[in-house]
Amino acid sequence: MKIIIAGAGEVGFHLAKLLSFESQDITLIDTDKERLNYAENNLDIKTIKGDACSLTLIREANVGDSDLFISVTAQETTNITICALAKQLGCKKTIARISSIEFINASDGVSFSDLGVDELFSPEELAAVEIQQLLDQSAFSDSYEFEEGALTLIGTTLGPTVPFVGKSIKEAATIFADLHFMPIALQRKGTQYTIIPRGDTVFEAHDQVYFITLKEGVEELYKLTGKTKESIKNVMILGGGKIGLNTARELCEKKFRVTIVEQNKAKAFDIADQLPNAMVIHGDGRSVDLLDEEDIESMDAFISVTENSETNIMSCLMAKSKKVKKAIALVENMDYFQLSHSVGIDTLINKKLLTANTIFRYIRRGEVVDMTTLTNMNAEILEFIVKPDSKVNGLSIRDIDFPRSATIGGVIKNGDGKIVLGDYTIEAGDRVVVCCLPRAIRKVESLFL
Repeated sequence: MKIIIAGAGEVGFHLAKLLSFESQDITLIDTDKERLNYAENNLDIKTIKGDACSLTLIREANVGDSDLFISVTAQETTNITICALAKQLGCKKTIARISSIEFINASDGVSFSDLGVDELFSPEELAAVEIQQLLDQSAFSDSYEFEEGALTLIGTTLGPTVPFVGKSIKEAATIFADLHFMPIALQRKGTQYTIIPRGDTVFEAHDQVYFITLKEGVEELYKLTGKTKESIKNVMILGGGKIGLNTARELCEKKFRVTIVEQNKAKAFDIADQLPNAMVIHGDGRSVDLLDEEDIESMDAFISVTENSETNIMSCLMAKSKKVKKAIALVENMDYFQLSHSVGIDTLINKKLLTANTIFRYIRRGEVVDMTTLTNMNAEILEFIVKPDSKVNGLSIRDIDFPRSATIGGVIKNGDGKIVLGDYTIEAGDRVVVCCLPRAIRKVESLFL
């Protein structure tokens, strides 16, 4: 697959890195020579120095022969313009990064696809949506919804008192036969290996486990894991940038009581004008005295989304020490993900990872309509639509030549989620949610082509 990326900033470089690992044909365009030199020295990609808005330059990049053009420069108007040019020159699919949510929500009378932009995405909006989902499932460390909650992905750590700890999946399924969830991946404490569980896999205390569950299965997981669904109403957000503002706006619309702490005085006044229902504090959120003064102990959730990862981590640790129920930190350094649970922070989010999840839907073969990756785990969750000519159509799950490093977590049929076992027959139109390790992705894709 020939892919051109305009913009070699953090998001562009991360995308180029992940895509190059998959042996895609990548060309990276940027005006910054140092960025391109770094990318060329560290990745197996081609680079072109120059302005991607230049017709001469994108023709030089053979945009007309490309399968996918992704524009992730810092300017949304530039991204839209570049994608429009690329489409007119023959590129099959174009994706533009934007910062204005207004563009994403524009549906009446405005068609970006007519302009040549097939998809729009905003890393800041993706992060705001992720935060909302995490607050909805407050006791769990990770959460992701497929088809508006028809199936939900939930990640949690098993305590030693969980009733199925010490039992195999087959034994647990016999004892708890009427449950509505399926384990799809786990990681043992102190290891970095992702295990796709089988019937003989034994749950151990302190395993980090991901489940696919129906709506009723969420409550069952709360009971079995001993977690308590905390009522979250009071939320403090540290940082009034795009993510903080988007998150606060959407939480205010859902009647949360929101407090925002912003260090820049002009920005604080601007936020106060935009969000009359939020409490906006001008001050340094790193100050323990300030947070105590603003009654941080009464907060149900603390969300730190400043531009500094270390500030976000340290402020969340401080919030947890004040008995705040849920702490969420924005980090840019992927290495910090391994530390999140060990240091006591509930959840870390990363814009680059969220962006990659969005983009990878378009490079996966087969009809992939949604995907996400598992935090701290080397696995992907893919949602495929079964086509009439797909290899799996008409087969029961036990008869499919499925790789051992992949598993089916559930199926969505006509909008209804189902936890399925080996006797389920897959039919055209089914949306099948699959968890797989990287080595199994090609084989799984071929089954749904």
